[in-house]
Amino acid sequence: MTEGYEAWIGREEQSTERILSSVVKALAAALDLEYSPHAGEPLPPGAQWLFFNPVVRRSELGTDGHPRRGGFLPPIDLPRRMWAGSRIRYLADLSIEARATRHSRILKIENKTGKRGPLWFVTVQHTISCDGIPCISEEQDIVYRDATPRGAAAGPAPKPYDGVSQWSRSVEPDTTLLFRYSALTFNGHRIHYDQAYARDEEGYPDLVVHGPLTATLLQQFALEHGAGRPLARFDFRGVTPLFVGRAFKLEGQQVEDGTLALWARGPDGELAMSATAAFR
Repeated sequence: MTEGYEAWIGREEQSTERILSSVVKALAAALDLEYSPHAGEPLPPGAQWLFFNPVVRRSELGTDGHPRRGGFLPPIDLPRRMWAGSRIRYLADLSIEARATRHSRILKIENKTGKRGPLWFVTVQHTISCDGIPCISEEQDIVYRDATPRGAAAGPAPKPYDGVSQWSRSVEPDTTLLFRYSALTFNGHRIHYDQAYARDEEGYPDLVVHGPLTATLLQQFALEHGAGRPLARFDFRGVTPLFVGRAFKLEGQQVEDGTLALWARGPDGELAMSATAAFR
């Protein structure tokens, strides 16, 4: 059901930016990577999310820190807006310092009912091109839902994930990492840096780790176990939020068809994000 939002289906927008090496270098520093990008090198997977982000005046922000609703995205009146997952295809190298264009189109809008009330799903397709050649294609799912009222009874504890990993690495998300990633992506969503807002307005127990940050770490993890091959495909889905100050693990294994099954395991053993990666 899309009642009230049909006009947003098929809506398009386009923007052009230079893929600055200085921005990619800042991401590497934030992730503690020994990497110094140079013009002409391929953009690392996940770094595309540092570019083409909306830049609006402070007076045009909503109370959550996002741009006010009703522009490109539909004005769905639910307080929690989350990036639920993506299906990414790396079609060709996108060179650092190249001038690139991202074309975005709303593919579909769906209304469902979850355990805690109404849910709206918006799927947006982004295609990043350089010199007319598509380099990255992504279908991105955005979900809108009600906040959990403060003091509400907690739901059942997540079950420990039973995935068996070949590789595992621990990540400790501190406030500096969250601040730097918010700054790099020009993401004003207050759940990542305003503890009182995250707790009192959106019902989280603490600051929330960005979904695309976790997905970027998983893509880097995939490359570490991909025998030097570049990514061709990366799909991910957020399952359970991760929070500042609580270490989580990046884990994975190779499956029969040569792809990698990857996941982020939360501090209590729960599945926080699932992903698959395939290589060229």
